Amino acid sequence: MRLSYGDRLFVGVNYTLLFLLGFVAFYPFWNAAVISFNAGSDTMLGGITFWPREFTLSNYEVVFKDKRLIDGFVISVLRTGIGTLLSIIATAIFAYGMTKRDMMGRKFYMVMCIITMYFSGGLIPSYLLIRELGLMNSFWVMVIPGLISVWNMIIFRTFFKGIPAGLEESASIDGASNWGIFFRIILPLSGPVIATLSLFTAVYHWNDWFAPSIYISNVDLLPIQTKLQQILNSNIMLEQMQNMDSAAQGRMGAMRAVTTKSLSMATMMVATVPILCVYPFVQKYFVKGVLIGSLKE
Repeated sequence: MRLSYGDRLFVGVNYTLLFLLGFVAFYPFWNAAVISFNAGSDTMLGGITFWPREFTLSNYEVVFKDKRLIDGFVISVLRTGIGTLLSIIATAIFAYGMTKRDMMGRKFYMVMCIITMYFSGGLIPSYLLIRELGLMNSFWVMVIPGLISVWNMIIFRTFFKGIPAGLEESASIDGASNWGIFFRIILPLSGPVIATLSLFTAVYHWNDWFAPSIYISNVDLLPIQTKLQQILNSNIMLEQMQNMDSAAQGRMGAMRAVTTKSLSMATMMVATVPILCVYPFVQKYFVKGVLIGSLKE
């Protein structure tokens, strides 16, 4: 079917706007990657856009020469995997319970959950609570405090309400318990929402560096993001030193191709690329999962 002039103009404008939108969203990430592969002394001159002007791996050498990063990477992977798994299971169980109309105090619990979305105790009360619970300097301090997400619980609850009640009734007649119904019927039917919320939760665990910097003083338990932040801060302090001794001057000479900006771009790439590699594997579930709110009443 041949398109009219107005239809072709409409399609052309749409593709142009989508291209510009995609370019605006992708270019900052591409430019950061280009700067991370460019010599820092040359980057300071400006004008770095689409390709490195002086290609170098010095920025990444500075980052990966720190042996602490290997341990930090392992901690980040463990935190992301264990934290995401436990958070999704705990939140899904909580949400499934909140769908039961005969549960005593259901409305009260819901109101209390909603309040926590708008108000928090603050940093100091949270620190005191973590300390009293004995979670300081522990791996679990990065997992347990964020185990339940109210927002994710609401999304789970909305999805569970859309599952036909007849499935649960049939399973109950066959003698299945609530746990059996949940793990054998509800969870297998919740693939899209589980994939979507797992991605969001994994991104949170992977990118979080602030909480470990407060609650953990043991260097061996720090995730890679916190250690990368420390490396970046140490490099900034090194550049700002006014009276450097000979050892510091020698170090600066070895890092003449590295600047704070180029190093920050390299650290950002190291912290961002691994989690981006997860997205293609959950894309088909992610696209379906984000439509849940528009498809459910």
